[in-house]
Amino acid sequence: MVERGNSLAQRDIGAHLHPFTNLKQHEADGPLVMDRGEGIYVFDDTGRRYIEAMSGLWCTSLGFGEQRLVAAASRQMARLPFNHTFRGRSHESIIELADRLVAMAPGKMSKAFFANSGSEANDTAIKLIWYYNNAIGRPAKRKIISRHKAYHGTTVATASLTGFDDFHADFNIPLPGILYAGCPHHWRHAKAGESEDEFADRLARELDELIQREGAGTVAAFIAEPVMGVGGVIVPPRSYFPKIQAVLRRHDVLMIADEVICAFGRTGQMFGSQTLGIEPDMVTMAKSLSSAYVPISALLISEPIYRTLVSQSVKLGLFAHGYTYSGHPVGAAVALEALNIYRERDIVAHVRKVGARLQNGLRALADRPIVGEVRGLGLMAAIELVADKASKTPFAADKRVAAFLARAAQDQGVIIRPIDQCVVMAPPLIITESEIDDLLGRLARALDETAAAFHPGLARGAA
Repeated sequence: MVERGNSLAQRDIGAHLHPFTNLKQHEADGPLVMDRGEGIYVFDDTGRRYIEAMSGLWCTSLGFGEQRLVAAASRQMARLPFNHTFRGRSHESIIELADRLVAMAPGKMSKAFFANSGSEANDTAIKLIWYYNNAIGRPAKRKIISRHKAYHGTTVATASLTGFDDFHADFNIPLPGILYAGCPHHWRHAKAGESEDEFADRLARELDELIQREGAGTVAAFIAEPVMGVGGVIVPPRSYFPKIQAVLRRHDVLMIADEVICAFGRTGQMFGSQTLGIEPDMVTMAKSLSSAYVPISALLISEPIYRTLVSQSVKLGLFAHGYTYSGHPVGAAVALEALNIYRERDIVAHVRKVGARLQNGLRALADRPIVGEVRGLGLMAAIELVADKASKTPFAADKRVAAFLARAAQDQGVIIRPIDQCVVMAPPLIITESEIDDLLGRLARALDETAAAFHPGLARGAA
């Protein structure tokens, strides 16, 4: 047995299996150990401060150390630390939260079901769609359409919806009956001379052809993030979702809005569906619902779907789905306080103001020789890296340019996330204009270092 060291890093290597990590590299490099957080900043175990420009994983929207959320959790723990919601049991916090979410959600929602993560919320959506179609005598209508470069989770079902090959490799997924429509990234996938509106027309036409080819009687639902997060902050053309939904309505296919990343102000409105023109039949949300202080997620469903669940539960004796922690009192209490803060501080208006500063500041960096595209909306953005700007040619994958840039940014005191050929960021919604300026300055230095490493003759400032 190998002797383990006593440092936190050594103990982590010795005992902790990390998600989304190169495990061999982790054995060599060890973890970045965080000790505390304050506002938009986190501090590692050496005391070094970083701008947490990813809000953790798109989720710590109200920043670190928000004492109102801490107090809400403490009060609820002291009063009722746990209560399940099986077989009709409930409690005040979850009743209030369900009521508020149904009232504020996009579309015409009727009921809220609670879980612990976005993956579980999306997994539940799939189950309910199958249950719904079986109940109304359409058992063949069960296929779900996702999109290439979509991210919807990592359970067996939701990883199948996630449109990345490396999420599937050697896990024996995707499941049968999962289909993929085109990625709505105009800069990368449009044909020569194709406008954004024409691109949206083509994607809608291709979706229509996919449904007809599969048979509309076999296709149950289409799931989409308003803005694709893990796919690289891909903002679709403004006409995209109205055109897509016209196709869905024509074939009686349900629309699931995955708001796990976009909800609660990230795009400059309370929900990404409002920003992008989505009229959903189901909505999933998590992450910023509690500012990630405690795990909680929700699936909201429309009244027609709910009435069918009622009828079928009568037939079968009960609605046989749920999780031990569905509607956990502490998660509900913290989520309620987060909703209070969003409203009282007008976080959505703040995002519109500071989001413009972030987007404009990032676009000012687009002249760097390795920057192909800067894109984003509100307080989420991406920088696409290219070997050649004119042809949009990406770097060879083994160069790991995005990872180099993310490491250079970390050395500058900014945490961003590398994804394939781009880096993405989604800072806490409480970030100020001066903090954005600081972030941009640090990121510019990291970009210049990366350009010098990969395009030394073209780097900014080179002769």
